[in-house]
Amino acid sequence: MRRFRSQAIRALALAFTLAAAPLLAQDYPNKSVRVIIPFAAGGSSDTVGRLIAQKLTASTGQTFIVENRPGAGGNIGADFVAKSKPDGYTLLFPSGSFTVNVSLYEKLPYDPLKDFEPIIHVCMVNGILVAHPSVKATNVADLLGLARAQPGAINFASAGSGTMPHLAGEMFKAAAKVDLTHVPYKGSGPALADLLGGQVQLMFANMPGTLQHVKAGRLRVLAHTGDKRSAALPDVPTIAEAGLAGYRAATYFGVLAPAGTPKEIIAKLNAEFAKALASPDLVEHLRGEGADIMAGTPEQFRDFLKSEVERWPPIIRGAGIKPN
Repeated sequence: MRRFRSQAIRALALAFTLAAAPLLAQDYPNKSVRVIIPFAAGGSSDTVGRLIAQKLTASTGQTFIVENRPGAGGNIGADFVAKSKPDGYTLLFPSGSFTVNVSLYEKLPYDPLKDFEPIIHVCMVNGILVAHPSVKATNVADLLGLARAQPGAINFASAGSGTMPHLAGEMFKAAAKVDLTHVPYKGSGPALADLLGGQVQLMFANMPGTLQHVKAGRLRVLAHTGDKRSAALPDVPTIAEAGLAGYRAATYFGVLAPAGTPKEIIAKLNAEFAKALASPDLVEHLRGEGADIMAGTPEQFRDFLKSEVERWPPIIRGAGIKPN
């Protein structure tokens, strides 16, 4: 009898929650929303995330607060959101490492497909191979010559083990059969700061947050890491064009909520983010930074995430990539 009563109470609670969801969505948001970026401040995801958060703050009348929770290749921030209350007030701004980590780490504290509700696919981000001006290379061929003459002497920074900048470097090493030394950081921001200071020599970087330093002459760009040239740097070849056929490393940004967030809130957030991504000034800024805006529905983003989870295992196994 007691067991039946407990089941009845849970059923009533669930029914009440489902019935109240549309009403909650009508009033949403009625307080500040946290946008968790799982990397340190100053990197490309931080740069793009803050721009979009500003747009949503203006359009909704509630503050979208960016909060950086770096560490473990993005796992710490992702796990925090996965275990947050599914009410729409804690969101995740993931990048490519989010779908890579399931293949890279033996055990994750969350499931990237089951523990989150996709909201929107923000953009695809083109990468660039950049060098400190002290490196005596102006193109990929020059770099390969230096690397083969001094195995292990040239180092490259990344946003952390298992992040796209790390994987891009490991794929480059495997494709070119050269030895470069990986130096992981807790995000692109600290990695970029040390690259600018000359403490490291190379970085396979995302264009947002990096391109400004190339244009100012503080960094030298050697190649694009994606499968096509970017309109932001049309004269710069891809790594594949430079001789490593089939090479491709690009990342993405998107927005996720904890699993169980009411679908009405997901739909409302999708509409708000889509409106922000359609604003002319944001479109111009992102395209100028080498990003291709995607937008679309939550279902389309879910399909994309699934395809990314399935894409990486053979690449990671083939390159023998391990988290540091």
